[in-house]
Amino acid sequence: MLLTTTPNIEGRKVAVYKGLVTGETIIGANIFKDFFAGIRDIVGGRSGSYERVLNEAKNTALKEMSERAQKLGANAIIGIDLDYETLGQGNGMLMVTASGTAVVIE
Repeated sequence: MLLTTTPNIEGRKVAVYKGLVTGETIIGANIFKDFFAGIRDIVGGRSGSYERVLNEAKNTALKEMSERAQKLGANAIIGIDLDYETLGQGNGMLMVTASGTAVVIE
C-alpha cells in the first residue's frame, strides 16, 4: 500500500477513487500525563521513550487506515492527514487519527 500526504503521485494515474478511509488509535497512559505536566523539565533534549509511544500510535492509525483501504480494493492512499489530540481527565490520553483518500493507481 502506497501512502502519501500529497493529492497525487508523480508519474502515476489515479484510475479509481474508492473513498475516504480513516484510522484511529487512543493511548491511555500516565506517560502522557507525566509528559505534558513535565514538558518544561525537558530542556534542550528529546525524550526517546515518549517519541517511541507517539510513533507507535501513529503507525497503528496508519496501519488501520491501510487495512480499511485494502478492503475497498485500493492500492494507495493519497492526501493523508495526521492529527494528534489529548483527551480525558487531565489530558491523560492521546488520540492519533489518520485520514486520506483510498485510490487505485496505475
